[in-house]
Formats: sequence, structure tokens, C-alpha cells
Amino acid sequence: MTVASDLLPYASKEFSTSGQTLRYLDEGSGSETLLCVHGNPTWSFYYRKIVEQFSPRYRVIAVDHMGCGRSDKPQQHEFSYTLASHRNNLVSLIDSLNLDQITLIAHDWGGAIGLSSMLERRARLKRIVLLNTGAFPPPYLPKRIAACRIPVLGSLAVRGLNAFARAATTMAVSRNKLNAEVASGLLAPYDNWHNRVAIDAFVRDIPMSSEHPTYEPLKQLEDQLPSLANLPSLLVWGMKDWCFRPECLRRFQAAWPDAVSVEIPDAGHYVIEDAPEETLQAISNFLSQKQNMN
Repeated sequence: MTVASDLLPYASKEFSTSGQTLRYLDEGSGSETLLCVHGNPTWSFYYRKIVEQFSPRYRVIAVDHMGCGRSDKPQQHEFSYTLASHRNNLVSLIDSLNLDQITLIAHDWGGAIGLSSMLERRARLKRIVLLNTGAFPPPYLPKRIAACRIPVLGSLAVRGLNAFARAATTMAVSRNKLNAEVASGLLAPYDNWHNRVAIDAFVRDIPMSSEHPTYEPLKQLEDQLPSLANLPSLLVWGMKDWCFRPECLRRFQAAWPDAVSVEIPDAGHYVIEDAPEETLQAISNFLSQKQNMN
């Protein structure tokens, strides 16, 4: 699978689950693993600078969720596209690769998927790095996302016009404009109706009532967050994010009082793209702290 191979010059490995193929980057080596978990509508491409900078010292795994990036794109009658399903796939991958001494690096939906997965494999988790994400039932639904959930019309926009992913290339940054090459890389896997199935499904998996099937897994995750407070954690936040706004950061800070926080005032949701120097430096400093090396 060679989607955007000119921009992401790493071969993807394959993992078979329930008759579908999930793909992931696996670069570097060592006893410690940086497990990079993306959200919507990105893919492992979002972590290319993490791979480049840290694979000389760590094993870096960057997963493509089912329906995303270079992974297979089963339709919704073939895969449920819920938080629980993505979590189960990631847990299976962690077990298959026997990953240990894991630093979770997660963004957007990757926070909920990654943290819920690591709570299933708590003994394997060493550190946490979160980038503009959430791990609780959403306290609000931005109007721009609500519009994408309108029955029929929302899917026509998201899957037919690629409105969600295309809009994100401008709306998810604040300080800088994405250059055309980066925007093309982010959009590359999502080039037709069939291949945009996961983007649409992620939008519809946002629970806005307790009856939604993903509400309870998110509530359980929120309740379990304090159990991770003893782990070293880093919170890097683009404070101009209109989706995972600063109040999301405050909720993590309340659950993890000892977390290191790096607030980037003029950066947006795609914080690695908008403020790469500050984000990568913050992660490098965090990984180098003595208490994290024991």
C-alpha cells in the first residue's frame, strides 16, 4: 500500500483483524515504544515528524485506524466504526507486537482510542503525551461538526465533497497555512466516496446523548483518568483549537495535577503542523526527563 509514498517514505506493515488489514508504520528499535494514535480526518502521515525525529532512539509505531490512511476501507456493514471497535483493534495490535514500555502519543480521537486501549494494557504504559484531544463525553458540539451530522446531507458533504477533511486543512491551523504538499498528504487516502467511510463514521460516533453507544465507553474512560495520574504525562495544546478547546485541556489538568502542560497560544488543532518546533521540542524535553528514564 503506497498512498502518499512520496511524502511519507516509510513502508507500512500489515496486521490482519477480522478479515481486514490494518496498516501501521514501524520504524526504529529499542526497548521503548512511541505509540502514535491519530484522529479524524488524519492518519499516520500526521506523525511523520515524530517518526523522523525519534526513530533513531525509539521504536515508533504509528497506526492507521481501520478505514483510515493505508488501512483497508471496509464499509459500515463490514466494520462498526465505533470507539470500542477501534480500541479493540489497537489492543490486538499491541498484543501482537508485544509492545512494552509504551509512551502513548495521541491526538483528536486518538486520545480516547489510545487511552482506552492502554487502560486495557495498563502494565505496558510508561508515559502519556496528548495533543489537542479528549477522553470524555463531549461537553459541546461545534456547529461546523454538527452540520456534518445532518442526515443524508451530512454524508453527501463529508463523503461526496470531502468537505470535512478538506475544510480541516485550513480550519485546523491558526498560525500557519498548510503548504499544498502537506495538505495533499493529509487528503491522499480519502480520494473518493468509498474511501471516506471512516471520516463520516467518526463524525457520527460523537455521542451527544447517553443513549449513543459510544457515550458509556467515554464516560468509563473519563472515570478512569485519575487512575493514570501517577504516570508522567505531557499535554501540548494549540490554544486556538475551536474543536478541542482549552476547556478540554483543563479537564485533563484536573485529572492529572502533575502533568506538564505546554500551551501554544496561536496554534490550532493540528498542533504538530501549526507549531512543529515547539511541539517536537516539548516532546523531546519530556522524553529526556530523568524521572521518565527509570
